[in-house]
This record gives sequence, structure tokens and C-alpha cells, in this order.
Amino acid sequence: MQETTANKVAAHSTSSFTEHLQRDRPELLPQYTPFASGTPAGQPLGVPHATTIVAMTYAGGIVMAGDRRATMGNIIASRHIEKVFPADQYSVLGIAGTAGIAIDLTRLFQVELEHYEKIEGTLLSLDGKANRLGAMIRGNLPMALQGLAVVPLFAGFDTAAGIGRLFSYDVTGGRYEEQEHHAVGSGSMFARGALKKLWRPNLPEDEAIAVAVESLYDAADDDSATGGPDPVRQLWPVVYAVNRAGARRVSERELATMAGNIIESRAAARREA
Repeated sequence: MQETTANKVAAHSTSSFTEHLQRDRPELLPQYTPFASGTPAGQPLGVPHATTIVAMTYAGGIVMAGDRRATMGNIIASRHIEKVFPADQYSVLGIAGTAGIAIDLTRLFQVELEHYEKIEGTLLSLDGKANRLGAMIRGNLPMALQGLAVVPLFAGFDTAAGIGRLFSYDVTGGRYEEQEHHAVGSGSMFARGALKKLWRPNLPEDEAIAVAVESLYDAADDDSATGGPDPVRQLWPVVYAVNRAGARRVSERELATMAGNIIESRAAARREA
């Protein structure tokens, strides 16, 4: 008996855009990016890597920030890369790891959430978004084992609970909800040290943004792969704040003022020493 048109449509309809690609166009997925011939396992290609991302909760939401530097070995591949992106109206995604694959995964995740909203007529829950991202990272595991890993940081405002929440991942797609604050990337050890000292519960939004900028400044002070605020080139971190009103990108004017205050306060401390 031939399958009816309605049955064919039902068999192929899905709220997951990633599943649609896996079935019909798997070559378009980030994990199907071809390797150069002869590349040995565990020896990654010469590609840019993105670092460092920090995120924290504050009174009423979540803040995520990333520096602007990408490195390729001991070379600065870019001083202008953006590593924090809005995933949808109420969530943001920060990328660390192989930059090209991470950006492709970010774009696919954005389409995944938009596709779900159009098919289902409602936003996916924050837990649902975090789970779907984990599944996408798991799909990249074969490339991670070749040295092309993607380790994102995901955060958003949980409209059901009325709070900001933060999730980290490992290369297998394991999902871990972080409390208070977290950092990933090569400068994360130094950024976490700064966050432990500067963060406190129920920070106002402007203070949380200042803490994020200062933690990246500390990371850049000790990690050569992390770029600090650059007043000469007028380059500042990319920072997003997410609350009940949605996600907003913090303006460069605000960030320039905050970075200037941090630099001046530290210069003053050295003059007084």
C-alpha cells in the first residue's frame, strides 16, 4: 500500500531543524566539515580558537561577556571576533574552542530555536534549549576527538521561574547548571578568581556588567590568548544582559566608561603604592 501524502508529511515534520538536516542534508551540519587529508588524530588544523567567556547571575537576570581575541597557536588571528550571541529573545550563547565550528553551531542553534517557535507556536523552555544545545555539542564529538572542540556557555532568563540561569557543557554534550557565575576558555582560571572576589548575590545590572568587564581584564592580564579592553583601537568586550524584558547588548559607550574606570583605578593604586 502506497504511503499517503499526509503520512509522508507527518513522517517528515519535526520541531527540530537539526533533525531535519540530519535526515535530509547531513553534509550541512558543522560536524560534517571535511578534514584536510592526512591530518593525524589529536593534531588539530591551524584554525583560530576563541577564548574567554564569563557569565553570572544578577538581581533579575544574567550577564554574559566575551573578549575579542582569537588565536592560532602563538599568533593573534583576530582582535575583532565576537564570541557572545543572542540565541533567541531570552537566552545568549558564548563560544570557546574552534572558532569556525563554534560560530556554525551557534547559527544552527539560533535557527533551531526559531524553527521550534514557528512549528510549535511557543518558545521552547530554558531547560529544553539547554538540552538541545547539549545534543548538538554531542554531535560534534568526533571532531572534538580530532582536536576541534567546541565548549559553549549558555545562559538565559527562565520566564517560568523568573530568574536567570546558567549552563556549562563538556565536549560530550554533558550539561551542568552552574550557580552564581562561571567562565570557560583559556583565561577562565584567572577570570574565575576575579569573579569569586567581585561577585556577590543580587548585584544590580550595571555592577554585574562592571564585574564581567573586570574579570576579563584580569584574565587578559595573565592569559595571552585573552584580549583586554583596547582604548587605542576602541575595542571592548561583547556583553549581553538578559532579564524579563529580553536580551540586550550593552553599548560600547557604557563599556568604554567601565573599562576606563577600571584602568584608572588600577593606575591610581599603583601611583599610591
